[in-house]
Amino acid sequence: MTLKSFNAGSIIQKKRNSEVLTRDEINTLINAYTKDLVPDYQMSAFLMATYLNGLNKDEVAALTHAMLHSGRVLDLSDIPGKKVDKHSTGGVGDKLSLILAPIVASYDVPVPMISGRGLGHTGGTLDKMESIPGFTVDMSLKRYQQILAECKMVMAGQTEDIAPADKRLYALRDVTATVESIPLIAGSIMSKKLAEGIDALVLDVKFGSGAFMKTIEDAKKLAQTLVAIGEDFGKETVAYLTNMNQPLGYKIGNWLEVEEAVNSLRGDGPEDVMEVTHMLAGTMIMLGDKAESVSKGIEMSKEAVHNGQAFDKWLQLTEAQDGDTEVLKDFDQYPKAEYDIEYSAPESGYLSAIDAYKIGMASLELGAGRKVKEDDIDPTAGIVLKHKVGAKIKKDETLAVGYTNNKESKETVTDMLAEAFTLSDDKPDQPPMITHRVDSKGIQEI
Repeated sequence: MTLKSFNAGSIIQKKRNSEVLTRDEINTLINAYTKDLVPDYQMSAFLMATYLNGLNKDEVAALTHAMLHSGRVLDLSDIPGKKVDKHSTGGVGDKLSLILAPIVASYDVPVPMISGRGLGHTGGTLDKMESIPGFTVDMSLKRYQQILAECKMVMAGQTEDIAPADKRLYALRDVTATVESIPLIAGSIMSKKLAEGIDALVLDVKFGSGAFMKTIEDAKKLAQTLVAIGEDFGKETVAYLTNMNQPLGYKIGNWLEVEEAVNSLRGDGPEDVMEVTHMLAGTMIMLGDKAESVSKGIEMSKEAVHNGQAFDKWLQLTEAQDGDTEVLKDFDQYPKAEYDIEYSAPESGYLSAIDAYKIGMASLELGAGRKVKEDDIDPTAGIVLKHKVGAKIKKDETLAVGYTNNKESKETVTDMLAEAFTLSDDKPDQPPMITHRVDSKGIQEI
């Protein structure tokens, strides 16, 4: 099929009717969209048809291949060491990349991280990084490779050269209610990661109310799809299934999450955050041939935090990417949101549930996310939780505080927070944070 004879409508119709698309049809559609021959409204229709009817294994592989080769695939062979990256499928309060990348890089394992912006109710790594004054995520590929060689890590956004089709589809999915699709998620993640020139990849596949995969069954399917794609492309790929039924850590919002990440690197991280961080970082250190096992990698990850080498690496990277390191050392130098919204417990009891999705949507309402892709983000906006699931709460005790520069959001956000917290007479069971590992050998329960 050539671009001249191409008809986007017929491809949309086939997928609407649950028919299987050929590799050529998918490749031509993605190629045409990248060249502005397919408008957003037609691609939105295709995304919705895919969301509703899915793609089979061959279609997912074709989509990944088409998006990967819509731009340049980096060659990082001149940088010594196995290049290892991490990707999360997104969650509320997920600031793990900001913590684990400097941990891993401090052991001379190169971490070439090309990240995305917020999607729906979840925050994006780039938005968090840009909340640091001066920090630049947009750079030439030459500068990208220079920083990686110098710092052993880099945290950048997609350039027009790196999987440009994914960059455009990523923004479109966010505002067309087509985010929670296993084929689209898999194609997006793997095209971007494979384009980085990595040798190995660790995936954090989240499930629960605050994740795109609401059930552990869907998370398993996604993890298996991602691992299969990675292995098919010759990359060592390991995925972990992690719980996102309540927000990760205590802080949700861009600068707020930077604060919590910095505290974590200084040895004062929340227990749930550090449990997942050390598992992922330990696996990356092992895949980077710096540890003989994941358990040894976890020990090394903890040591990098304890002795300060990880925080030093974080400061080195921030300086290399033009960020202000002084605000990372003294949070009081950072501007504060004008208004705060305190939500208190209506009764006494055990905090039995925190709906992460509703917390994420409340944070978005405060200004920490985008409702449409053109929206600006308020880096100071967000929510700080005062308690996590399992805590014993007294009536009128503060459960959360929202921060915003949008005074009109107070009533709406208060109502949203009221729906997010559940109190009960009985202390709830605490499910494990990490439930399964998925690799080329299959699924193993942890």
